Amino acid sequence: MPSADPSSAGPTIVGASVERAGEALRFAGALLRADVAALWKQATTRLEGVRRFDLNAVTRVDSAGVALLAALADRCGGIQIDGLPAGLAELRAAYRLTPELGFATA
Repeated sequence: MPSADPSSAGPTIVGASVERAGEALRFAGALLRADVAALWKQATTRLEGVRRFDLNAVTRVDSAGVALLAALADRCGGIQIDGLPAGLAELRAAYRLTPELGFATA
């Protein structure tokens, strides 16, 4: 007989999320490859007028997460970043991205 205890039902995947808050896109959770496609669909419908990305509730990012953020930042024409989740600084340096997630020019 299955247990009624939700913690015994197997792993629960708590995905990343994005919401619009004024001139910001507010991201939460871990921005990882598994969530990028869904986040892309959600974020691209909310880009008009976005001037900053709030990453304060993001726990970490991988290379796919950084690619998502950089592509969205490019569509916004430049943004400000609030927050520095684990992995962002290292990946930004590895891909030679500016603090605003644009590609650095020589």
